[in-house]
Amino acid sequence: MLICILGFVKAMEDHKDELILILAGYQKEMEKFLQTNPGLRSRFPIHIDFPDYNKQELLQIAEQLCLKRQYQLDAQTKIALLNSLNPPENNSDDNFGNARTVRNIIEKAIRRQAVRLISKHSTTREELMVIEPCDLVGVDQCANV
Repeated sequence: MLICILGFVKAMEDHKDELILILAGYQKEMEKFLQTNPGLRSRFPIHIDFPDYNKQELLQIAEQLCLKRQYQLDAQTKIALLNSLNPPENNSDDNFGNARTVRNIIEKAIRRQAVRLISKHSTTREELMVIEPCDLVGVDQCANV
């Protein structure tokens, strides 16, 4: 990694008038990266920290993801999702990804919903569009399966 960083620093210096470089990442990892070379921090004079999303914002992201794919979260599902979200202040997971975590939850819920509905003999359009609370935690906990 040191060789890569030295090449990286040289390229930045050789092309400083032609190059704009933006780095993004988790705060701890970015700090560790900037400490790998004594001159690296000074080459990135602007640092912007983005606050983590709160639970309501994460719910809005989930609703937008569902809407894009023509799914809906019913009221009980929204409550279940809010209860399952643990933003970093309550979460020991340093890799909590906010929107990425919500996207993964929704994608898994859509797959679980499909597995849940496949066992039914007939399915309504509404059933195809609604994500239920059990889809968030797994099909084995759905009452109507």
